[in-house]
Amino acid sequence: MYQRAHRRTENRAVAAATAQVFPPRTPGPARLVVLVSGSGTNLQALIDAAADPAYGAAIVAVGADRDGIAGLKRAESAGVETFVHRIADFADRAAWDRALTASVAAHEPDLVVTAGFMKILGPAFVEAFAGRIVNTHPALLPAFPGAHGVADALAYGVRVTGCTVHLVDAGVDTGPIIAQGVVEVEDADHADGGEALHNRIKTVEHRLLVDVVGRLAREGHRIEDRKVWIPA
Repeated sequence: MYQRAHRRTENRAVAAATAQVFPPRTPGPARLVVLVSGSGTNLQALIDAAADPAYGAAIVAVGADRDGIAGLKRAESAGVETFVHRIADFADRAAWDRALTASVAAHEPDLVVTAGFMKILGPAFVEAFAGRIVNTHPALLPAFPGAHGVADALAYGVRVTGCTVHLVDAGVDTGPIIAQGVVEVEDADHADGGEALHNRIKTVEHRLLVDVVGRLAREGHRIEDRKVWIPA
């Protein structure tokens, strides 16, 4: 009994010693770079929130992997600098990843938010901003990762699903979870292929992302043993 308790104490001590700590920017606000691939509804939620100085974060740039998308137009309407890196414009994926890393780094972000960004970030990017990349996913991770989270959840027959805000690591939707929101699945959701369900998830996702990014910006965070702690 004593040995088990002693091992638990040792494990907690090791976890605390290896924790990654990300204090808030002082003075604020925190600098955000947001990456988008489409309509930018999550981006708009962040733009609206950041208009209040009390939110504690400012969007300093928006990047995309394609031209002519609504997300870029939202950023331009808000007076936010934009940049585009299309994979087709680079010799290979690694060159694209390096260019994306350099463009984001030039804005000296405290946090990078992938808000509907449909490209997998490469090792150079993840290493450069480790512990500071925030992503949303339309399912309750670790269940149903990947690009078809809503459809996969419906196909499996779950009665509840939702969304997850998590940090990005080298895997696909495998990073430490920060917060989750639950959405009930209705019988009618199977008739329309999940479109209505996805819209309900997006409503919860917008609120959750705004809340999490604001708290990270104002309070900072600590990553310890796959758990993300934000000071109260």
